[in-house]
Amino acid sequence: MSAMKLTASALAIVTLSAAAATARDQVQIAGSSTVLPYASIVAEAFGENFDFPTPVVESGGSSAGLKKFCDGVGENTIDIANASRKIRDKEIKACAEAGVTDIIEVRIGYDGIVFASQLDGPAFNAFTPSDIFNALAPKVMVDGALVDNPYTKWSQFNADLPDAEIMAFIPGTKHGTREVFEEKVVAAGCEATGAMEAMIAGGMSEDDAEDACLEVRSDGRAVDIDGDYTETLARIDATANGIGVFGLAFYENNTDKLKVATMSGVAPSTETIASGEYPVSRPLFFYVKKAHIGVIPGLKEYAEFFVSDDMAGPDGPLAAYGLVSDPELAATQAAVAAEETMQ
Repeated sequence: MSAMKLTASALAIVTLSAAAATARDQVQIAGSSTVLPYASIVAEAFGENFDFPTPVVESGGSSAGLKKFCDGVGENTIDIANASRKIRDKEIKACAEAGVTDIIEVRIGYDGIVFASQLDGPAFNAFTPSDIFNALAPKVMVDGALVDNPYTKWSQFNADLPDAEIMAFIPGTKHGTREVFEEKVVAAGCEATGAMEAMIAGGMSEDDAEDACLEVRSDGRAVDIDGDYTETLARIDATANGIGVFGLAFYENNTDKLKVATMSGVAPSTETIASGEYPVSRPLFFYVKKAHIGVIPGLKEYAEFFVSDDMAGPDGPLAAYGLVSDPELAATQAAVAAEETMQ
């Protein structure tokens, strides 16, 4: 009698296939609050135009969605994770350990990160990464020395900014938005002000200095928002001098409540993001569990529909909502059709 061993992935696929006749018939999706409105638009249109049930789309953040995605293979696990950042190596490893070895990465387009405030609040019209760093870092450069942050008002380090108390509502550490906020704003400001150079000169390693650059003050002037952008909006509504971090699409759909600031002299728009002129932008993704294709009805069809010209093209409803269409959309469409997995 020959022995046969099955990997966790293979065993899960066998189990999933055997249960196909009774498997759920709705695609299940979770993840990024930034991608949520786009996925919801696609899911609704998919349900209306295809002979499949409308997919179930939940939020929770990129990290939470990818964690659920990596729980394993089978009808009790989600099919797709939405993310406002690329999946991390440690998440790919966690997926593999749970049997999720074949992952299809789908880039849907681009989004900008904007800084917005109350429509009738102080005139926060223009920011640079240095301004954000000076406002939020626990240690900043003053007269050539790295010191505990003494600033309580924006005007104290930039006379062109309002004489208003610093109060910023920033994405929590589990949000994909936090990563681009740190990388393209906070870290850039740390370097531009000379703080990073001072940290290294003071004896820090470059890696430790990079980590220190991303720290935020803990005196209540920088508040992590763990919920979605609606929570940030509620905080702005209640704080006349507050500044919040939002995705471009969310801002564009709330211009009756918010006004946006430029970053490094460039106003955020689909045009300036597509051209690369606006400095704070990022690609958006969703990740598909290939083992579920052919088992969960409509999964591949949904993925193909999402990146179709009709939905994700420059004249589609996602662009109308605020998504910046991917110039390489045709290549993405071909990769999804071929079920190409991450290498």
